[in-house]
Amino acid sequence: MQAQKIAAGLRVWVCWVMGFVLGAGFAGEAAGSGPLVAPPVRSDTVLKGGPPWRSDYGQALRQAVAERKMLFIFFVDPAEKAAADRFLQNVVPRVVKQADLRRYVWVRLPLEAEYAENGNKGRLLEHQAFEHMYGRQGVAIVDFTRPDAPYYGRVVSCFPFDRGKLLTDWALRIVLDLPPGTLTQRTMIYAVRVHPERPASTEGRLSPILMEEAQKHSRYQAQIQVQGHHNWDARFHRINARLGGGLTCQEVVAESWAGMELVKAARDCVHAWRQSSGHWSAVRRRHRLFGYDMWRGKNGVWYATGLFAD
Repeated sequence: MQAQKIAAGLRVWVCWVMGFVLGAGFAGEAAGSGPLVAPPVRSDTVLKGGPPWRSDYGQALRQAVAERKMLFIFFVDPAEKAAADRFLQNVVPRVVKQADLRRYVWVRLPLEAEYAENGNKGRLLEHQAFEHMYGRQGVAIVDFTRPDAPYYGRVVSCFPFDRGKLLTDWALRIVLDLPPGTLTQRTMIYAVRVHPERPASTEGRLSPILMEEAQKHSRYQAQIQVQGHHNWDARFHRINARLGGGLTCQEVVAESWAGMELVKAARDCVHAWRQSSGHWSAVRRRHRLFGYDMWRGKNGVWYATGLFAD
C-alpha cells in the first residue's frame, strides 16, 4: 500500500452500507437496545458503569454520521477475554465522562466481525481501513465530526493491544482527548503526551499550517528514505511567512526502526528525541503553536516531524 494512503487513513465510508455478520458476540455483551443518553449530570462526571455500548456496527456508524460524532470501536478477542473485561469493566468506567457522550458513539465487536461489500465478504479487521489494528484486540476511532475535513469518514486512531495488555486509565484519557487530525498526526501527538515525563509541546494551540508542513516534510523524508532537516533554510522562511504575527518556527525530526507498528514507531521517535538534549528541549516545552506528523517509507521506516512556533 502506498505510504500516502497509510498516513492519511482509509475511508470506511463504504462500511455504512455494509451488512455485518457479528457472530455470537461475547459474554456480557450489551443488547444495544437500552437508552443511548445518560441522565443529565455535570459534564466532568464519570459515568457510572461506562458508556452505552452498541453491538451493531452499521447502526453505530449511522448514529455517528447523523450526530457528527467520533465512532469509538472496541474489537474484542475471545482469547483475550480477561484483558477485555478489565478494560470494559474497570478502565472505561473510571475514565469516560458525561462530556464524552457528546463526542463519541460506542460500539464493541468481536474480532471475527465480517462485512459484505459489492458481493464480497471478509473480516472487518482485514479491511484496509483497519490495517494498523494488525488483527488484534484494541481500539479504533473513525471521525465523522466535520464533513468538510480531509479525515472525515477515516480511521484516525488505531490502538491494538499486545497480548494480555490494555490501555491504562491515563492512556485512554489521552486517546479520548486527542485533537482532530489524521491517523498519523494523532498517533504522534499521542506518543508525545503518553511519554512518562509528560512533555508540554502539545499543550499549546494546534496549528493547521504546522500540521500541514509536518506532513509534507515527513512525507519527503519517507520518499528519499533519509531523515533530516532537508531544505530547512527555505522552509523556515516560508513557514514563518505563512504563520505571520512575528512567529518563528523550529523543527525536530526522527525515524523509527524498520518494520515497527504505527504506535510503537511513534513512541520510538519520541524516545529518540529524548536522547538529544537539543531536540528534547523543544519537545518538552510548551509553545504557542505546534504540529506533528509521521510517514512511512518503502523501507518500512517511519519518519516523524514536529514543528513549533513562538
